[in-house]
Amino acid sequence: MRSDRTFTMIKPDAVAAGHIGAILAKINEAGFRIAAMKYTQITKEQAKKFYEVHKERPFYDELTDFMSSGPIVAAILEKEDAVAAFRKLIGATNPAEADEGTIRKEFAESMSKNAVHGSDSDENACIEGAFYFSATEVI
Repeated sequence: MRSDRTFTMIKPDAVAAGHIGAILAKINEAGFRIAAMKYTQITKEQAKKFYEVHKERPFYDELTDFMSSGPIVAAILEKEDAVAAFRKLIGATNPAEADEGTIRKEFAESMSKNAVHGSDSDENACIEGAFYFSATEVI
């Protein structure tokens, strides 16, 4: 993926709490353009594949159970220096440590139910975006 693109997911906790619109509004207000988006639910097997990089970590099963527990919104976003800009917008993984005004500070329930995923590098943004979207689905 280009350096002006990143990948995000609005996680099942935020979807269930009805925060899709408010989170998308914050993304738009921060100057991101949505290049692709879909509302979907992944299976446990798909979650295992997506989070395969974490399979040796103790939280892997809990994470994949959670991510397959309900619908998500997956999106590819565009903005200059997109990965860094989006990581700043979402805030720290632990919402208690997230800056005021960040998505996780406003919408996350806990460290494990932290409302959104954001790619941590251009390389991972490319891999993660391709997991959810074909080239013809990205505008």
